[in-house]
Amino acid sequence: MSSSELRLRPNAYLKPALPLTPTSSDSEEEERRVHAGEPLARSRFTVFDVLRVLGGLFLLSCTLSYFITNDSVFWGHRPSFTRMPWLKAKLRGSLVLTEAELSLYNGSDPALPIYLALNSSIYDVSASPQFYGPGGSYHFFAGRDATRAFITGCFEEDLNGDLRGVEEMFVPTDLDRPPTFAKNYPAGRAKSAKGRWKVDREKAYRKGRDKVKDMVESWRQTFDGGKGGKYFCVGTVKRKEGWEGERKVLCEKAAKARPKTRAEVM
Repeated sequence: MSSSELRLRPNAYLKPALPLTPTSSDSEEEERRVHAGEPLARSRFTVFDVLRVLGGLFLLSCTLSYFITNDSVFWGHRPSFTRMPWLKAKLRGSLVLTEAELSLYNGSDPALPIYLALNSSIYDVSASPQFYGPGGSYHFFAGRDATRAFITGCFEEDLNGDLRGVEEMFVPTDLDRPPTFAKNYPAGRAKSAKGRWKVDREKAYRKGRDKVKDMVESWRQTFDGGKGGKYFCVGTVKRKEGWEGERKVLCEKAAKARPKTRAEVM
């Protein structure tokens, strides 16, 4: 047998190579399986495979974080759900306390957590006894709703939750009284000026209320999951109708800080 015949003779022991792309027969078989209700061939990767990979990466990240920070599996951050007090509070459910009951949670009893209230919501601040516990620089906030003091900065006379009239601290003093004019001043111009004063006054009070609302929200974010998740909400304060009592006058510190003219705020 010549060498040329050997080269052309097919090798009986070699299997034909599989096609790299699906053939028409593959497509027909797949279509037949679909119509027949038979399961198709399993894909190479499934959702479960992707989840396993992501889970492995997450565990690897947590492990590296713990060995590097020697404290946290979340790279220095400790979410609320990793803290035992938060878990206990969620399992117990939301509290409803009267102001008298809330006053017991001021840190004086080491067996009780330290609570403070902001705008009728109660927050657990036990993670910072150095601030809110006895002897702490903010101990006067513990065991009460002192929202008004959070806004005015008057930590003696405003340790209560009554926000009525607080917006006045942002209203210019030149809007306290309507403008006055001499007797010979044109009546039309005087009426127009008083109208502008009224509009500016209403606008200033509206802006003041918005500013108070923004400040309360800023403090809420501090205590509701803020400070790395160590503070959290545990319930609400139960109050009777008319609990505010007599309308309070703006404290001296806040009154002196008021803007003088509308040009400063308008």
